[in-house]
Amino acid sequence: MTLRKSLVALAIGITSALAATAGALGSLTLTPGAAPTFSVTLTGADQTPTYSVALTVANGGSTKNGGWNLTITSTTFTNGSGQTFPTSASSVTAVAVGACAGSVCPTNSIAYPVGVPAGSPAPAAVKLFNAALSTGTGTVTVTPTVGTTVPGNSYAGTYASTLTLAVVAGP
Repeated sequence: MTLRKSLVALAIGITSALAATAGALGSLTLTPGAAPTFSVTLTGADQTPTYSVALTVANGGSTKNGGWNLTITSTTFTNGSGQTFPTSASSVTAVAVGACAGSVCPTNSIAYPVGVPAGSPAPAAVKLFNAALSTGTGTVTVTPTVGTTVPGNSYAGTYASTLTLAVVAGP
């Protein structure tokens, strides 16, 4: 099999959106960490590299016990020359919960994997993590791991996608 090119570099932008009204939970914020990147060397076979996004959720105020959830959507991976990955290329495969500072750690009921929707424009978001009622109070770091299938017949180049992550009131 002849490879078209040898390397695919992927860049992922992150947009954080607050999808709860200011008074809905008293104070609910989402702060994403650095935008992830990854690269693969094309072999002619499909590959599924992973990346992680550290998210800090701060939940305080008078109604902090109402629970919350994190949602995700994305734009289609494209290289600017018309080549794209399938809209079903990415899935959240796991979520790690870090230290819970001054809080009750969140109790999550989402089963993995969760497909990350993609399109142009980005389609409706899906729930990737939730904090049950009376959990997820205070500040907690939540780190989803996302696997993205790079088709074996991809053209080399830099592909980009924008993740939109939001914290929403209610479990």
